[in-house]
Amino acid sequence: MRAIRQHAFGPAENLVLEEVDDPVPGTGQVRIAVSAAGVHVVDTTIRSGLGRGPFPLPALPMTPGREVAGVVTSLGDDVDPGWLGRRVVAHLGQASGGYAETAVANASALHALPDHVSDDVAVAMIGTGRTAMGVFEGAAIRPDDTVLVLAAAGGIGALAVQEAHAVGARVVGAAGGAAKVDLVRSLGADVAVDYSEPGWDKGIGGVTVVLDAVGGTLGRTAFDLLVPGGRVVLFGWALGTEPTKFTGDDLFARSLTASVVLGPHVFRRLREFEEKSLAAAASGRLTPVVSSTFPLAEAARAHRALENRETVGKVVLKP
Repeated sequence: MRAIRQHAFGPAENLVLEEVDDPVPGTGQVRIAVSAAGVHVVDTTIRSGLGRGPFPLPALPMTPGREVAGVVTSLGDDVDPGWLGRRVVAHLGQASGGYAETAVANASALHALPDHVSDDVAVAMIGTGRTAMGVFEGAAIRPDDTVLVLAAAGGIGALAVQEAHAVGARVVGAAGGAAKVDLVRSLGADVAVDYSEPGWDKGIGGVTVVLDAVGGTLGRTAFDLLVPGGRVVLFGWALGTEPTKFTGDDLFARSLTASVVLGPHVFRRLREFEEKSLAAAASGRLTPVVSSTFPLAEAARAHRALENRETVGKVVLKP
């Protein structure tokens, strides 16, 4: 089969297409003919050798990829034979072989897909969507909130705009560039702003909730828009090297609440959040934006586009 292989940490060019042996499912595992593989920002940090979070870097050489959808073609021992031939989606874990024509997954990680949920939607919701479920639970958005979503044209941001709109809150979506701003508006944002423009934060009005996945100075600008009693929900720092900075004094001054929604308390519930995410897609409540697809052979180009913020929504590879 064909798979993307990485023999050294470093730039995107280190991702190369090679012919390798088909993987063999072990006990409790299945082999999936991959129709869609998700590309995540975490993939780019692993590839670079920087890593992020509590997980160690993988041994090299390796095939990246954490999220796959496709058809089960082979079963290992002790697997329910009912999985054979079924369309499924699975999260494989860190750098676990998803960028390939076939991949091995634990049977316990599988979710059967209804016919009306596409492979692209499934890989978006199994990873990005499950994180979004944790964000929504932590944010506890109410109809009387004004929610500022940063990186609102990204994978989680696009889902957050839809969720806040569905709850009945006033939604302000911030993204970079006119095309992304138009997309955010189409997703249901009451106000859509271009945070690459000076003064983007003027005239937004009082914000009660900030959903912050970008960090740095942009995150701090958003933090300063919070009204007394507001809350900031932190889940990344995509635009910088560190999360948004503030002090205890900042929180006390306006009776603000800050929470980090990623961590062990979320990892223990990943299966639950996957189920909720896929159910939201199946019901039509949430529709992930998947407008950036690349052939498997162009995984390096997909990584560069994601790192350069040229993509919209979820990035998907097609074997």
